[in-house]
Amino acid sequence: MSALLPTYARAELAFERGEGASLYTTTGERYLDFGAGVAVTALGHSHPHLVAAIQEQAGKLLHTSNLYQIPGQQRLAERLCAASFAEKVFFCNSGAEAMEGAIKMARRYHSHNDAPDRYRIITFEGAFHGRTLATIAAGNQPKHVAGFGPKVDGFDQVPLGDLAATRAAIGPQTGAILIEPIQGEGGVRHAGWPFLRALRDLADEHGLLLILDEVQTGMGRTGRLFAHQWTDVTPDILAAAKGLGGGFPVGAVLATDEAAEGMTVGSHGTTFGGNPMAMAAGNAVLDVLLADGFLDEVQKKALLLKQKLAEIHDMHGDVIEEVRGEGLMIGLKCKPPSDLLIGAMLQEHLLGIGAADNVVRLLPPLTISEAEIVEACQKFSAACTRVSGQLKNEDSA
Repeated sequence: MSALLPTYARAELAFERGEGASLYTTTGERYLDFGAGVAVTALGHSHPHLVAAIQEQAGKLLHTSNLYQIPGQQRLAERLCAASFAEKVFFCNSGAEAMEGAIKMARRYHSHNDAPDRYRIITFEGAFHGRTLATIAAGNQPKHVAGFGPKVDGFDQVPLGDLAATRAAIGPQTGAILIEPIQGEGGVRHAGWPFLRALRDLADEHGLLLILDEVQTGMGRTGRLFAHQWTDVTPDILAAAKGLGGGFPVGAVLATDEAAEGMTVGSHGTTFGGNPMAMAAGNAVLDVLLADGFLDEVQKKALLLKQKLAEIHDMHGDVIEEVRGEGLMIGLKCKPPSDLLIGAMLQEHLLGIGAADNVVRLLPPLTISEAEIVEACQKFSAACTRVSGQLKNEDSA
């Protein structure tokens, strides 16, 4: 019996090394990685610049704590602010911790402005914001909340895309609106840029903060550094993580000066967040993402992937119902159970990730090559053929 807590249904695979978009098992088999550790390994595996930065920092200093100045923090914060709407940054370890920080910041903002009763946050059905007690309450998915009651108070959920319901949910205690520009775990469901603009207007009208959860959509995943940059909408607070460290645990809360003004000395903290190792990783990732032309290349590769997947959709309409998503964040809504397709992909040595709404997510490294996209689509088409054959055999049985 394993000593591990059995909270994961793990595939019977163990990887020992990786290079670019390829992962190699302990028995030497190669898999093409279109999951990227759930959108984490943005630069692929063993990226030389990231590896060198981590190795160099490991030879100098791993950790000091936030009791002292950490020069890498200041540099990474300034670079994130220069590339975004933000004026202040708080570093932490994960997306869930970034979301906790964002929620706390929103509550603190109103308390700091003599309105402590304005602590409620409007969220949207299908959302996933993390696994802490507050973030599972924000997502309000029964499978995540069950058994962990009483549920943290302060969240009011409405249907995604329903502006009238959002407006109706605003009351005297409402302080913020929280949304993922594109739901990841929720099935790669796009909120829609017009809806995001309408939420910004609604927040301004009622004195609310707009919080964006860009833990999965951020760090170049959609072809811009942050997904909301495809629009003229700017949030007050944004949570980032996943690709920010390229595989090393890094999270961040980005905010305007106004939204962050209540976060004074002692109001929030973290032991490991923003330590020298994490900052070396984050700065190395930004070196690559912000290099001239890199995100343009992501957009070009995303277009190629979507074109190839559209062809596969046409050929395998019995398996694929819809191709959705932005950039290199693709969702494939399936007709048969998505687990069948994920299993067939594994047989073709291609990795993908399940999501709600019977969706398979494709989240390749941003450094994926065009040749690897073609290879992956060949494997994916073969996986669809496997599923089609299985469905026919079941029908004839």
